Amino acid sequence: MIAEIGAFAAALALAISLAQGLLGLWASRRDSRADATAAAAQAATVLCGLAFACLIALFVSSDFSVATVANNSHIDKPLIYKIAGAWGNHEGSMLLWCLVSAVFGGVLATWRGQQSVGLWSRAVGVQGFVTAGALIYTLFLSNPFARLDPAPMQGSGLNPLLQDPALAAHPPLLYLGYVGLSVPFSLALAALIEGKADQAWARALRPWTLIAWTCLTLGIALG
Repeated sequence: MIAEIGAFAAALALAISLAQGLLGLWASRRDSRADATAAAAQAATVLCGLAFACLIALFVSSDFSVATVANNSHIDKPLIYKIAGAWGNHEGSMLLWCLVSAVFGGVLATWRGQQSVGLWSRAVGVQGFVTAGALIYTLFLSNPFARLDPAPMQGSGLNPLLQDPALAAHPPLLYLGYVGLSVPFSLALAALIEGKADQAWARALRPWTLIAWTCLTLGIALG
């Protein structure tokens, strides 16, 4: 049941992310549409968080009826490596990608700063399409909630390369860096759509770039 809840949350996040993208590009300078765009971004963040929490719960409970858990965990692994197993594989890491993209979109939607309504809403909209693209790939080509029938009694275990505390934290930090750079991309594309890249835009761009660069540097250092 947890797997189905996670899959449903991810599918709903996809629909809301697409709505976020469309609303953001359509909002322009109308505050009501911009507010709806921000609400959609925040809802997508919550739903992606729920989906990833479900995946972690499946790993912690060693539910080997889920293919991703059976292939990347073992019942005797310490808790830290059961949790790390959630992103220590292709399917789980793609869901983490979706979560990070949605979180950055939610934060961008929550803190507008000195940006104009048009630039801000369009940046949030572009970020929605970025999240939607990752969710489409995850749900249709790399589903972390796919079931196994019959379910094995034991799992295959986590990749030995990730069975180290530093390397367990390495992928999330890398994703915060790599996916975090999607916000500067969204802001840059929004500026192209608006036809305006001024000092306020540059000031809005700088902290996101620094955050992503810092996380990427820490992730590489841990690796």
